[in-house]
Amino acid sequence: MRSHDVLGGEAYALICSREGVTAREIARELGVDRKRVNQLLYTYPFIRDLCYHDEDYRWYGLIRQGFPHEGLADYCGWYGLVEDFCAAGEGEWLADLERGCRRIGRNLNDTRGLLHSFTDAREVMRGLFADLAECGVDCAGWEVAFELRIKRAKRVRIYADVLVIAPGCAFSLEFKMKDEGDQDEVDQAAKYAPYLQVVLGPQFQVAPALVLTRAADLYDHVSATGGVQVAVVSPDLLFNVFDERLGFLG
Repeated sequence: MRSHDVLGGEAYALICSREGVTAREIARELGVDRKRVNQLLYTYPFIRDLCYHDEDYRWYGLIRQGFPHEGLADYCGWYGLVEDFCAAGEGEWLADLERGCRRIGRNLNDTRGLLHSFTDAREVMRGLFADLAECGVDCAGWEVAFELRIKRAKRVRIYADVLVIAPGCAFSLEFKMKDEGDQDEVDQAAKYAPYLQVVLGPQFQVAPALVLTRAADLYDHVSATGGVQVAVVSPDLLFNVFDERLGFLG
């Protein structure tokens, strides 16, 4: 018998990939009885926090599963396609990111340090997308988000410095302006990957990475507490994290 969490994730995926679905339809597609579905609809955290129903009790997701993920922008400091990101100047992009962070409730008290970290991450990502383009990878239509903050009640809380969603795989990148990482930072990079997996949907595999922006010639895999494998990488080798999952180089 499938566990509550497994069925909850399946029900959540059905809701977020449809234009309205009833409990009866969910029960039929999952092959379980209506009573169990009703329990999921009102107790599974992702459904409680990130779904809603209309007056006819048809259920909808606040973040759609598909490509692109409609609604995801509502939880990001900056969200767009890679082509939008690469076309934006630094000043324009940073101003948009600051406005977005305030909108989602991101604390900007340490403005100087945060802006430095934002521009640091921006330069790394621009370098990555340039490397991909040089290798003939068409990434213009990929989704990219900075400062993803999903905070709904006390049940679903997800954070990511940068999220890149490519066909079949999503990369959750934790940035540190350091040349060495520690276990706590590896654990931090891994922490939200299982939750992102639920939100983005079963058609995407979530890959966490810790990017140390002051390091060079670094590419390793480290086990987080709990067993999730995290790529620990310097900016010059970040391309390899994407190639490992998507196989550009064959």
